[in-house]
Amino acid sequence: MLVIVAPGQGAQSPGFLSPWLELDGVADRLRRWSEPAGLDLVHAGTEASAEEIKDTAVAQPLLVAAGLVTARALFPDEDVARKLTGAVAGHSVGEITAAALAGVFGAHEALTFVRERGRAMAEAATVTETGMAAVLGGDPEVVAAKLAEHGLTAANNNGGGQIVAAGTLVQLEALKADPPAGAKLIALKVAGAFHTEHMAPGVERLAALAPSLEVADPQVRYVSNKDGGVVDSGAEVLGRLVSQVSNPVRWDLCMETLGRLGATAVIELSPAGTLTGLLKRNLKGVATLALKTPADLDKARALIEEHGGQGRQDPQDQEDQA
Repeated sequence: MLVIVAPGQGAQSPGFLSPWLELDGVADRLRRWSEPAGLDLVHAGTEASAEEIKDTAVAQPLLVAAGLVTARALFPDEDVARKLTGAVAGHSVGEITAAALAGVFGAHEALTFVRERGRAMAEAATVTETGMAAVLGGDPEVVAAKLAEHGLTAANNNGGGQIVAAGTLVQLEALKADPPAGAKLIALKVAGAFHTEHMAPGVERLAALAPSLEVADPQVRYVSNKDGGVVDSGAEVLGRLVSQVSNPVRWDLCMETLGRLGATAVIELSPAGTLTGLLKRNLKGVATLALKTPADLDKARALIEEHGGQGRQDPQDQEDQA
């Protein structure tokens, strides 16, 4: 079974879209999408500095646009793509890309939503000085207890002993001075404590926007960050995208679900690499491919030829979703 995944914030790097603009139609598509995205996507993906694209309000629309444009290069026909794809998933903002791939909404709606998401989260991050730190290793129960002791949230659980702690800078400094036994801490270069209560204003803003978006039920299994569940309602997907802003990302559970569904190959859309690494460590025996540049398209098509074709849900899947 073929799975398509989309990375989250932090995967972007300066100029990563430059090779893709050499393909026919890509630049024009990005220019059309720049209006709903609220920024010049061509500039952001080719000429913008690392500091520019680190800005949450820029990074998030850029990532969704990149995922959609590279998916279109891989699958020129969206209907064919959905027939060949067994499931889709995304990490954090990548869930918006995944929802569009599943047919929940079109590119224009996806970019409108992520524009407001990025702006709302950037604004929420200015209220209190907050941040995030990766906690690598250590006993999971000990790590959880230590985070709770310092009032921090496990904002991301990426599996394989990778937890991302989030909270105020004061709380993070306290954790740095008193880390969990056997764990290593790495401060993350992000604007705030994403996927925590500090993002509540962003949830309110997106909840106000949601009724204006036209959504449909997923045409491909959509695996949710909330609990790793397969969601078959477009309205439920949108609701989860809204609340996800202040809720933890359970990528560990998403990977468990992909394994249970029978994933045999996973292609990560550009800017690829982060999720591929996690999948290699957590889903042994599953073929993975990071679609970084057009030079990777032939390898990706070979994977599709071998593993594609399980995109339609059967009655048992519907029972699993209940």
